[in-house]
Amino acid sequence: MFQETERVIIKQAQLDSFYLEIKCLRDGKGLNSSSPLLPLSPYLDEHGILRIGGRLNRSKDLASGEVNPVIVPKGHHIATLLIHHYHSSVQHQGRTFTEGALRAAGFWIIGGKRLISSLLRICVKCKKLRGKVEHQKMSDLPPDRMTPSPPFTYVGVDAFGPWSVTTRRTRGGAANSKRWAIMFSCLVARAVHVEVVEELSSASFINSLRRFMALREPVKVFRSDCGTNFVGATGELGMCTVNVEDNDIQSFLLEHRVVWKFNPPHASNMGGAWERMIGLVRRILDSMLREVQGKPLTHDVLCTLMAEVCAIINSRPITPVSSDPDSPSILSPNTLLTQKVKQDVAPFEELQLQDMYKSQWKQVQVLANQFWKRWRGQYLQNLQSRPKWKQERKNLQEGDVVLLTESCVSRNQWPVGLVEKIFPSSDSLVRKAAVRVMRDSGPATYFRPVTQLVLLCSE
Repeated sequence: MFQETERVIIKQAQLDSFYLEIKCLRDGKGLNSSSPLLPLSPYLDEHGILRIGGRLNRSKDLASGEVNPVIVPKGHHIATLLIHHYHSSVQHQGRTFTEGALRAAGFWIIGGKRLISSLLRICVKCKKLRGKVEHQKMSDLPPDRMTPSPPFTYVGVDAFGPWSVTTRRTRGGAANSKRWAIMFSCLVARAVHVEVVEELSSASFINSLRRFMALREPVKVFRSDCGTNFVGATGELGMCTVNVEDNDIQSFLLEHRVVWKFNPPHASNMGGAWERMIGLVRRILDSMLREVQGKPLTHDVLCTLMAEVCAIINSRPITPVSSDPDSPSILSPNTLLTQKVKQDVAPFEELQLQDMYKSQWKQVQVLANQFWKRWRGQYLQNLQSRPKWKQERKNLQEGDVVLLTESCVSRNQWPVGLVEKIFPSSDSLVRKAAVRVMRDSGPATYFRPVTQLVLLCSE
């Protein structure tokens, strides 16, 4: 009964799509030269079903269904149902597995490769297993990165560490403690300033801010990620955190008229300007620590190493080094920070008091003007191109079903959520969304960048 039903359905699907070919074969005529079935040498079996008559008829090892498979038209709904069925039977593997299962079952879908690929592209379970995260065209740079301003006016902040240091001698040996570092990165001149702290707490962080601003004030904007270092959302876990939303820190920022801006959670790409500096600091510091290996690392030694790391980073070129002998100086953050360039000092001349002030003013002004002129012409122009995410993609919409990536669990445990709200940028492209998911304790809403979402299906 089942086989008879299958024959009736297949025959009807073939009649809908290949009526002329079936009529020609029944009348004993050859197929039209424009027929898509001509290369397959089709014939009608004893049940009136179109089968492939190919070149494998003499094979003794293949089953009859593989030698003369049933022809299925690609534009018919039957083809879609067959692909879905055999795709599920191979546990949602790729196109090759699905096509192999169809052929082994005795079906030959015209244009099957393209049809299978198009259906697998919208398969929700395949997206859960192997779907790529979304991304959007790289956004324009914020004004913080392009506004010529005094060093450390616009600052990116991040914390890293810890390191174990020897603090004091006891009867049982040396007692160890930990140290962290707070890095302040100038978003315009690309200079860095590192402060070593004894603990990640609001009090220690305020002290590091006070030391930094005493040297580098005034600061207009601080930027940071929403990591656990700066958001006090992990107090119940017993983790060391700095809660920027604490009243003490808020009062300090308000007193100094400073704005603190957060990037979305898990959006490290949006803080690449200072994340890159963290990597540089770590690599240079690792090299220095190898040189002092075997010796006790104290708080004093760690602070000294951090100061040397800052000096190395701030003396690096921020533009390609020119081979032109007429411009031997390099453009580095230290040019603006110290108003000095490494060159031979000219001997002192007999100058009057007014000449000394005039000369000093001119030297500082010339160095500053030279820095900003080269900064505009060389460094800023290097930021024009988009190294990746070069094309606009379809925006996420409210109501889309997405998969939230979580690095701490396996992919099969990633939660499925519903896009509750989108946040278009100034160019109308969506790079951040609010997603509602169901947890054991009930519904929860998370703010995530699109680079952490996998689109499953849209309205």
